[in-house]
Amino acid sequence: MSSLLPPRDDHTLLSPTSPQSPSFTKSANPLSSKVTTVLSSSYADTEFRESLTLLDERGVHSTPETRRQLRLDLQKEVIDSNGEIINEFAKVAQQLSRIGATIGKLNESYQEIKSQITAAQEATSATLDEASQLMAKRQQLERKQSLLKAFNTSFILTEDETAALTLSSEPVDDRFFSALQKAKKISQDCEVLLGFENQTLGLEVMEQTSKNLNLGFQKLYRWVQRELKTLNLESPQIGSSIRRALRVLAERPSLFQNCLDFLAEAREQVLSDSLSTALTGSSRNGAVDASVKPIELAAHDTLRYVGDMLAWAHSAAVGEREALEVLFISDGDEIAKGIQAGRENEVWRLVVDDGEAPADFDPVTALNELVDRDMSGASRALRQRVEQVIQTNEEIILAYKLANLLNFYKSTFTRLLSSGSALVEALGLLEAEALRQFRSLARDHVATLQGDFQHTPADLRPPDFLIDALEQLSAIMATYETSLTAANDREADFEPVLAEVFNPFLSGCANMSQAIAPPSNSIFLINCLLLARHSLSRYDFTKGKARQIQTKIDEERTELVESQYGFFRIESGLDSLIGALAPLTDNNEDIEKVNSLDAVQPPALTRASQTLDNFLPSALMDAVENLRHLQDAKLARDVTEQAAERFCVDFEHVEEILMSADELAEQKADAGGEEEAQSLRALFPRTSGELRVLLS
Repeated sequence: MSSLLPPRDDHTLLSPTSPQSPSFTKSANPLSSKVTTVLSSSYADTEFRESLTLLDERGVHSTPETRRQLRLDLQKEVIDSNGEIINEFAKVAQQLSRIGATIGKLNESYQEIKSQITAAQEATSATLDEASQLMAKRQQLERKQSLLKAFNTSFILTEDETAALTLSSEPVDDRFFSALQKAKKISQDCEVLLGFENQTLGLEVMEQTSKNLNLGFQKLYRWVQRELKTLNLESPQIGSSIRRALRVLAERPSLFQNCLDFLAEAREQVLSDSLSTALTGSSRNGAVDASVKPIELAAHDTLRYVGDMLAWAHSAAVGEREALEVLFISDGDEIAKGIQAGRENEVWRLVVDDGEAPADFDPVTALNELVDRDMSGASRALRQRVEQVIQTNEEIILAYKLANLLNFYKSTFTRLLSSGSALVEALGLLEAEALRQFRSLARDHVATLQGDFQHTPADLRPPDFLIDALEQLSAIMATYETSLTAANDREADFEPVLAEVFNPFLSGCANMSQAIAPPSNSIFLINCLLLARHSLSRYDFTKGKARQIQTKIDEERTELVESQYGFFRIESGLDSLIGALAPLTDNNEDIEKVNSLDAVQPPALTRASQTLDNFLPSALMDAVENLRHLQDAKLARDVTEQAAERFCVDFEHVEEILMSADELAEQKADAGGEEEAQSLRALFPRTSGELRVLLS
């Protein structure tokens, strides 16, 4: 740093050097010039400040000696530094010389190696070309081997898989189903191979796979048949291997249907044996089961006997359905998919006759049909026994109870299976047979009572045959009350029963009443109708018939009122008088005709008054006595009161006419001065008030 500073004299060490202006050089006073220079210099210059800082760091003191040696010292330091640099560069030159020699040697070695490599390359080039070709062939073979392995894995069954799929000595287990699944996948994937120009491989693979598949399904079909022979539906194992086998076998609808047919036949035999055991305590083979109480022990009780047989059938059908539900309901969708796929794959299904497509598989319908087929053998045996019971029965009520019981189980099996099942149809035919027997017995019973229809009881009470018929009808109605017939149809459904066991007896009573003189005919018929109405009014499904009977009672009641009214008029002696005065009104023209009437003449009027006086004390008792055989006392009172009221109204009319006639006679006597005629009221003094009191 010191070498960079110019040498200064003693004057310039005190202030920085600054250029001197010409005016100051020309000045004669150096001190003044120096001061001016010092004052004009800027001490804020960066280089100046750094120079001062460097001097402080070196510990240079401002002395005259130091100021004189400062430039020399600095130049010496510069020269020394330059010498050191030159020495260092000499070392570098030596190193570069050695490096150059080394590089020369390397170039010579490189050239030697290059020549050797060139010679080696010329010697091995043929071998390398051959090795490259071999490597390419090896890679190609590896790719082919990989493709072949993948093809065998995807399109060829191994020997173990083929044996598990086709050999009957191998069990039907997971290995079988895995091989079968792989064969089906191969068959589907062969469609891809058939898409290439060369279809030979695809055809060969498909042919072999189809052969193995057919053998596999045949093996599975035979295995399922063997399992179904010993199948116990109460065992929970039905939910494992046999279910899986049937799901898979559904892809061959014909084989699947054959298995169902085989199962139905096997279960039909089992259930038929079970029914035989339940009926007799021993199977059809003669094996006795001591734990079973034979149903035939109750054969003397017809209704219980038939009910026990039908209850067994219902229990068997429910158990059969619950056991088979595991197969058809839980796995129904998979079976349906399998059957649909099988139908699409079968060649003969490709041509649909008459444009009719096969119906979709319904698991519930298939279950119902299978249960119905399982029960077919037992249902035939039940039908024979129930038909025998129906045909040998001679009781009307029992015949109807049997029909109602059969109707109940028909409705139950309709909900359990379907309305078109053979078991429901058999129960429907048995019900119709029971109703036919019921109608036949009812008509025979009516025919045997034709002689009783000719004899009316002396006390006009309902005849015994009607009482018996109503008791019988009550038992039938109580039985029908428990039936499952819809509420809206019950009245119409029961109408044919009334036509057989009720209407003939009521018609017989009506015919008997026609042979009796009034009012006994109405009393007898009302007694019969009241008893019938009482029996019918207890049930809703006979309300309509009860209303019809009430209408008939009202008609007969009107006849009784007319009869009692006639009794009052005739026995009171006022019949002719009331009949003569009834057409007349209270106008003067009609009143003038009164005295000319025969019934109003004094002798006739006097006799009528005397007869009335004799009748009134016991009139009400005599009227009630006329209805003593009417079994409804209230109705008898109402009829008598209504007839008495009509008689009183007629008497009031007679009284008014007679009073008007007397008033008119008085007026004429007063006007003409003639002698007053005898008063009609004097000859007929009874008043309507007295009459009402005596008849109340």
